[in-house]
This record gives sequence, structure tokens and C-alpha cells, in this order.
Amino acid sequence: QVQLVESGGGLVQAGGSLRLSCAASGRTFSSYYMGWFRQAPGKEREFVAAISRSGGSTYYQDSVKGRFTISRDNAKNTVYLQMNSLKAEDTAVYCCAATPRAMAVVATHYDYWGQGTQVTVSS
Repeated sequence: QVQLVESGGGLVQAGGSLRLSCAASGRTFSSYYMGWFRQAPGKEREFVAAISRSGGSTYYQDSVKGRFTISRDNAKNTVYLQMNSLKAEDTAVYCCAATPRAMAVVATHYDYWGQGTQVTVSS
């Protein structure tokens, strides 16, 4: 059982940067693999990035490689998504998710979800 709350979304110009945070409740945050997903208006939800329990392994969707960085601070029960060189097509609602089993790129493999935070990139 974990409760997730995202923050840090907002409006940014193309080429700019934004850092999203996902704060988790509970005492077992370090036992969860974490992921970020996004959904743009009229589009299907898509995988963005995932990170292992200790933060030693990460995985990214090809379209964000080199621009986005996922990280976590288990002492703070928080996972982050640093987004640089933002493009208009990055505009979406970004959600964090947690699973105790393994890193995953499919949304249905995650057990817990946050409410999401809006990221809007102006062109």
C-alpha cells in the first residue's frame, strides 16, 4: 500500500526545463520500482521512464532519452523526473506509478498511481 502525489508541473517554453516530483507515503518506498507515464489530450497513455529500487538502473522511452532523467531519493520517499530541452509534444499529464515486482514499461504492471500533474510546453 502506497499513496503517490505528483507536483512540479506547469507552463514552460520549448527548450526549457522542469522537474517533477512524486512523493510517496509509507515506510517501504525503497521496496518499489517506480515509473513515470504521460497522457496527452486525445492520446493513449505512454511510458516515459522507470527506475529500480535502489536507483541504480533506469530505462527510458526513446523519445526522451538524453533529455529526461529519472532519479529517486529513498530517504525522502521521493522520485523525480528532470525534463530538459522540452518540446511541444511533451505536453501531457504526467503520472508516477509504483510496483513491488520489477521495472516495467506497461502501465498495467503497476499497482499504485498518483493523480498526475499537468506539463504544458509552449512552442
